[in-house]
Amino acid sequence: MSQWESLLGLAARARKVTMGEEFVLKDVRAGRAKLVILAGDAGASTKKRVSDKCASYQVPLIEVSDRYTIGAALGKDMRVVVSVTESGFANKLKQLLS
Repeated sequence: MSQWESLLGLAARARKVTMGEEFVLKDVRAGRAKLVILAGDAGASTKKRVSDKCASYQVPLIEVSDRYTIGAALGKDMRVVVSVTESGFANKLKQLLS
């Protein structure tokens, strides 16, 4: 498990991660999302909806390999999109993923 995956898991345990497309988009609209992480194997419509919303609200969006990687980091089966709602975690994740 890489550093960013461990950090994402830590953020999730600290309850600073929102999972699920609708909840993530709600966080983006409300200004709570500091970073959105999207699976590279997400469906085309999901990718478009999430990237458009992030662009219009100026929320950084990072794409990672696949839904299983995100899921494993969170101790779940698979997750397509998550948002990080705390800027400390978000900044460190951006640094590790860039």
